[in-house]
Amino acid sequence: MDLATAAELKENPDLPEVRPGDSVKVTVKVVEGDRERSQSFQGVVIRRRRGGANANFTVRRISYGIGVERTFFLHSPLLEKVEVLRRGKVRRARLYYLRGRTGKAARLKEQRET
Repeated sequence: MDLATAAELKENPDLPEVRPGDSVKVTVKVVEGDRERSQSFQGVVIRRRRGGANANFTVRRISYGIGVERTFFLHSPLLEKVEVLRRGKVRRARLYYLRGRTGKAARLKEQRET
């Protein structure tokens, strides 16, 4: 058995295609000692990085007036579920400009399904 077969990437079939600008709800497993629970994180995808095993996406939200960003690995076994709540209409791949905006200025238009 060669190393490439042993480290075969298994894409989670339950995960939808996430793109920058999408509002998503990500559910992850959190292990605390010997107990395990689910925790959800809801926000806007500000970037998507490809790259095989290192593929990840970053989600940003405002929590009690402070911007919080969290990066999730696509191939992680701790990633339970990703729900796309709405598709955002954006014209660039990295939405770092949202870091400097709050309130109504940070809103994105919704992409219309045709």
